[in-house]
Amino acid sequence: MGGSGSKSKGFWPFAGSGTGNDPANEGNEQSLARFRSSRSGTPFVFTRRSSLYYDEDGDLAHEFYEETVVTKNGRKRAKLKRIQKNLIPQGIVKLDHPRIHVDFPVVLCEV
Repeated sequence: MGGSGSKSKGFWPFAGSGTGNDPANEGNEQSLARFRSSRSGTPFVFTRRSSLYYDEDGDLAHEFYEETVVTKNGRKRAKLKRIQKNLIPQGIVKLDHPRIHVDFPVVLCEV
């Protein structure tokens, strides 16, 4: 349900202050600081990329099909053909309720 996985960026968005002398952290420190200043390091996600598309008529759906008539051996048969051209993605959608980020290190339920 979204593209906010941990593989998208090369840094850990919820890391601490980074006081260690790890050389791997030194290269990511600038990008981590930029990330913290732009999103303030909150563990919540308020928007997501939608998986819905608009077609030429303005209809909104996950997939679009058109019915085509195929004639084979003198018999007419209706088939559904998937439309993949001229579709416009819906874009960024605001979530009704904030979600916890997939990379946030917290135990939600302990048994």
